[in-house]
Amino acid sequence: MKFFVDTADIDEIRELSETGMLDGVTTNPSLMAKTGRPMLDVLKDICAAVDGPVSAEVTATDSDGMLREGRHLRELADNIAIKVPLTWDGLKACRQLTSEGTMVNVTLCFSANQALLAAKAGATFVSPFVGRLDDLNLNGMDLIEDIRTIYDNYPAFTTEILVASIRNPNHVSEAALIGADVATVPPQVLRQLAQHNLTDKGLAAFLADWEKTGQKIV
Repeated sequence: MKFFVDTADIDEIRELSETGMLDGVTTNPSLMAKTGRPMLDVLKDICAAVDGPVSAEVTATDSDGMLREGRHLRELADNIAIKVPLTWDGLKACRQLTSEGTMVNVTLCFSANQALLAAKAGATFVSPFVGRLDDLNLNGMDLIEDIRTIYDNYPAFTTEILVASIRNPNHVSEAALIGADVATVPPQVLRQLAQHNLTDKGLAAFLADWEKTGQKIV
């Protein structure tokens, strides 16, 4: 599974990129607004910090406007993926941008039928939002299972399942067990993947025993 980080904070992105664990970045207008900086400047910095896809979301809601914005955004860097909403206009824009060789992330997916349409439109990624479904007392991972089954039924589909709206480490492991291609994770959740109380306790015990020996490795 590939790990994308869901943030526009360039300091977070640079730090996580140094671990070698980061395969890409997803952003959205809300995350961009939090930076207090011009969107294009932020995107240029992010694209320079990571080699993988960087999702940049359009704000137009009609297909012509999405195409204008998407074509402008893709000129920023070779690793830009244009993010469009899963609407009819978004699907039309996706089909056109894909035909032009542009990576496209179709976002705000909440049903298997929507994911099927995204694949038909040639999306590079489809982003089902599991956390927001959980908020409605639905099981977001059921949607990931359904999409995985549908895509596996049709080998011609090349769209990758990019699990979004991840709230906790369990979402990541469940998505990996199902066979999702990508998880886009908030920085704090990505760091939590390496944490376990038994790891901390074991390390503390090892170090305490080593201290008693009075030895040093170097």
